[in-house]
Amino acid sequence: MPEKIAVIGSGSWATALVKIFAESGNSVSWLVRTKKQADYILANGRNPRYLSQADLDLHFIHPTTQAKDAMSGADWVIFAVPAAYVQTTVQSLKPEWLQTAQVVVSIKGFVPGSGQIPSMYIHENLQLKNNCMVLSGPCHAEEIALHKYTYVTIAGDDEIKVSKLRNCLQLPYIKTIANTDPKGVEYVAILKNIIAIANGIADSLQYGDNFRAVLTSNAMREVQHIVNTIAPKERGYFDSVYFGDLLTTAYSDFSRNRTLGKLVGRGIQVRKALQIMEMVAEGYYASKELHPFIQPLGLHVPVINSVYRILHLHANPYHEIKLLAQQLQ
Repeated sequence: MPEKIAVIGSGSWATALVKIFAESGNSVSWLVRTKKQADYILANGRNPRYLSQADLDLHFIHPTTQAKDAMSGADWVIFAVPAAYVQTTVQSLKPEWLQTAQVVVSIKGFVPGSGQIPSMYIHENLQLKNNCMVLSGPCHAEEIALHKYTYVTIAGDDEIKVSKLRNCLQLPYIKTIANTDPKGVEYVAILKNIIAIANGIADSLQYGDNFRAVLTSNAMREVQHIVNTIAPKERGYFDSVYFGDLLTTAYSDFSRNRTLGKLVGRGIQVRKALQIMEMVAEGYYASKELHPFIQPLGLHVPVINSVYRILHLHANPYHEIKLLAQQLQ
């Protein structure tokens, strides 16, 4: 049975989510940033700036700039904003607007200055009764726009709700996967962006497939060490939502984090590289937030530490990756 879904965010990923939920026959209230953007969508059936090649079915999609209107009567509220905007987004909402809806988080970065994953921050600051669910990949918005066969993972501690949200996505090119590890899924989705930056740097420095395969497998072990320490739980890290999501982000030309790494690897200063990119590379901010959090844990994470030094301590990428190569196994 179709549901009413509110999607918060107007970037590429939010647009992709709006598209697939609407195509599945759900009523989608879409909270966008500006009236100009909402008017353009209503007039043209497309997002003017992000994923603009994707056709949007306006029979099911209702763009608005009014948060209260978007939340009204919603069965599900999906947060799909960049992590940098989580705080301002939450501040614009009132807890009572979300009390009857199940909140789903689809954000792949730490909330700046808090050290928290978005689901924790949203749950605490909006005084939610139920734990947030998490919607993740492995998938790229650009491939969804092209109707490429895509896997979407829905994670939550309530199996009935997970099943219900899966039923909201009924498309021939979308396969949904149930998962009971929302916290682990969220942490891995954040950490893999840092690994993608490392891959991009190595690519621009002319390291080949052999090196990057070893880099990625070592990095996956680092992800395991961190997540098992922060959120202990039995989990299969070779499941697609963990290792598959990392591979997609590390190797795909659609990956904005890999793109940032490639720019930095070419010798472009980090700040300049961030300005060149039109979209947010979450791994840059995640690296900064993660570093002080994991240092007291004493974990051996040379890939993640190398990315931190390059991005935030202005270490030379050539020398840093050369040193890293001696530590990989």
